[in-house]
Amino acid sequence: MVTVVTGRWSIAVEEDGMSKEEQDLFLQEMQGVAQLKPSNTVTIQPPKELTPGHLERRSAAMREFFKDQNNLTTQPVEILKSNDVLSFKRTGIQNGVFRKLRLGQYDIEARLDLHRKTVEEARKEVFQFIRDCCKFELRSVIILHGKGDRNANQEALLKSYVAAWLPELPEVLAFHSAQKHHGGTGAVYVMLRKSERAKQENRERHGLRGI
Repeated sequence: MVTVVTGRWSIAVEEDGMSKEEQDLFLQEMQGVAQLKPSNTVTIQPPKELTPGHLERRSAAMREFFKDQNNLTTQPVEILKSNDVLSFKRTGIQNGVFRKLRLGQYDIEARLDLHRKTVEEARKEVFQFIRDCCKFELRSVIILHGKGDRNANQEALLKSYVAAWLPELPEVLAFHSAQKHHGGTGAVYVMLRKSERAKQENRERHGLRGI
């Protein structure tokens, strides 16, 4: 092996594998080639300036990512009176279960007070309250919406919207205006759907009893 120095490169050339002409040709091709110096630095190109169009698209993407998942209606609803009774149950709810709810015989596991809230504030509160209750696997809760009986025409605005919102939530199985000691027609008992985990535990418990 012969080592040939050209410029700043040291090139090892196999004598047996390359003729004198091939060596000369190779060295001619390598003329002017400089060896890179080792470096621990990294060159970072500055970011390109974003145009207004880029900024708008980025903003739209962020809005879509954080899009409000609350689909409860914001449209006008039927306005109820202060003494109107709320009552609702989905198909499949047993009459005995609904009767216990109506009579306030289930333990109240959580409560939401909407007094002095605007309609939009109440809309957000109801949506998040039901989500949180389901997260913690609560079944029987109460919402205090007020009667609106201080209004000259006895119209209950928040109560009317709560009555419209609750059926829109698939987690809600049934609801009924509360007993007098819990707020009467100014409050509503709400029964929530069981979680899948609770359903499975119930099936397993009844299955074991049958063995």
